[in-house]
Formats: sequence, C-alpha cells, structure tokens
Amino acid sequence: MDLVWLLETVGEDKAIAGAGLFVGLVFGIAAQRSRFCLRAAAVEFARGNIGPKTAVWLLTFATALFWTQGAVFIDVISLDEARMLSATGSISGAVIGGLIFGAGMVLARGCSGRLLVLAATGNLRAVISGLVFAVAAQMSLHGWLSPLRDYLASLWVTPNGTNIQILEYLGLPEGTGALLGVAFAAYALYVAYKNQVSKRVLFMASGVGFAVALGWFLTYTFSSISFDPVQVESATFTGPSADTLMFFLSRDAVIDFDIGLVPGVFIGAFLAAWWSKELQLQGFENGECMRRYLTGAAMMGFGGMLAGGCAIGAGVTGGSAFALTAWIALTFFWIGAAVMDRILDYRPQVCPV
Repeated sequence: MDLVWLLETVGEDKAIAGAGLFVGLVFGIAAQRSRFCLRAAAVEFARGNIGPKTAVWLLTFATALFWTQGAVFIDVISLDEARMLSATGSISGAVIGGLIFGAGMVLARGCSGRLLVLAATGNLRAVISGLVFAVAAQMSLHGWLSPLRDYLASLWVTPNGTNIQILEYLGLPEGTGALLGVAFAAYALYVAYKNQVSKRVLFMASGVGFAVALGWFLTYTFSSISFDPVQVESATFTGPSADTLMFFLSRDAVIDFDIGLVPGVFIGAFLAAWWSKELQLQGFENGECMRRYLTGAAMMGFGGMLAGGCAIGAGVTGGSAFALTAWIALTFFWIGAAVMDRILDYRPQVCPV
C-alpha cells in the first residue's frame, strides 16, 4: 500500500494509529498461538531447564534482531531518532526497574504483553491485573509515583544526553546485529529441536519478533513522509497501556501509534483464540492469588516505567535497537524473575504455577 496515499486519505494521526493497529494484530495473533512469555522462559531457565518456553523466547528475540538490524544494514530504516537511542538512558532505572518488573511478572504470572494477550482470551485475572498495571504505569509517569521514578532514574544516566548504541560503542562493523540475530536463531532452533517444539509454534514465535521489526519500519517510514513529527518506535506496553487507558478516560487524548497498538494486540489475540476454540472465562482462584497477581501488576507498572520499557518494549524492541539500557533492563528482568521464583519456592503454593 502507498503510505503517502494513506496519509492523505485518512489523515496522519489515523494512518499512524492504523499502523499501530496492524502491528498489534500481527503481534497478538503470533503471541497467542506461540504462547510467547518472558516470565515462563525466565522461570524455566532459573530452574535449570532450557526448554520449549526458552526456545520460543529466544527465537522471538532473534527474529526481532535479524529483521531490525538487517533493515538498518541495508538502509531501509534508521533508528538514530528513536527515543530509546536519542534520549538520555537511565542505567540505574534499568537495573532497579528491571529487578522490580522481573519480580512482578512472576507474581502476576505474565509480563504486561502476556497479560494483554490472556485478557483477550477471557482470562479475567489478566483483565484486572492489566488495568492495575496501566494505572500504576500512569501514576509512575505523571502521578504520585513519578517523583520516586525520577529520583531513581537520575542516580546513574548515560553521558552526552543520549543512550548508548552498543554496536557503535564497541566499534563493531555494520551487519553485526543481523549476524547476532542469526546466531541466536540457530541456538533457539537447536533448543527447540531438543524439546520437540512444533514448526507451527516456531513460526508464530518468529512472527512476534517480526511484528517488532514491522513497527520500526512503519513508524520510520511515516516519520520520513509526514509533515508533522512522528516518533520512531515499535511494540511496547508500559507507556501505551497508560496512554490507552487515558485515551478512554479523556476527550483530549491524542491518536497515535500506541493507541492503535494495544487494541490491535487484544483483537489479534482474541481472533486467534476464537479460531482455535480457546476462548474461556477464568477468574481468580482465591484471595491470596488475587493479592499476588495485583501486587505483581503494580510492580510491573512502576518497574517498567522506571526501566524504560516492559519485557517487550525494553526486552525485545529496545534489544533489537541495541540500546544499552534495554539490554541491561532485559538482564535484570531475568534476574528479578529468578529471585522471585526462588522466594515463592519457600512459600505454600496457593496459586497454580
């Protein structure tokens, strides 16, 4: 489709929101069918089992790296103006926020993106937890928690007012990022083969990573042809969840990529679950479980905003751009999840794993 024609026909804001909707649809369908979940992979890894959940996550990550960095290598896109790279990065925020988010996603039994996908299938636990996550994220961005977030984020920041692009900082040649994507994919396929992960699941896992690269491509293209400034970005759920919540609560909300992304993921996941006959209403098992899930959701809202993104936004999208703070946050997502999983091992199991 001619994107210039689309801008002129429906207007810039609606066209960009439509791009977010399309990326969300691809992401939602692929994530629902592959059961993509960083929490599941991190717990599996922490328990000494590099199994099918880890294979799915690795292939998603590898696909995002390959397509994003491949597009950069052949000059189809440029990420220089992406907020993750052009703005100051918070190393302290990535460390502290990563730990909080990682622990929270274990308590809530899913990262923010996974909760959105589960909510679309009829999981009422995920619906309520997702709302708490969005409220906590909004409080951390503009509300009562924002002073604490600002303080923690300012403890250690990247120099010169920008983030650090790891490949450029290390002086590695162009194309290294895409080659690393190939290497991650090869290892992911090896793990998948050992654990007999089906080709369908692997295809859908790669679709999640492709959706991230697609988001980069569409927003960069729109930024190149639009008269008004367009943020170069891709899939993430901390800020967009807060923005989407405020969109439905305010008459003055702006329509942009984020406003299309969250509904797109929900619709895509719903259609995938409906097609496969997996729609099912589920609720909280008991009061203790409810407290655990909602506490975890609130921790993810604050931690994700402090870390500069969620398991998708920092862990995959920021990782595909090789933003230093995104890779640090991703590392501490895994650490926080492992620590919380170990803590829960010593407590009575009142909630299903």
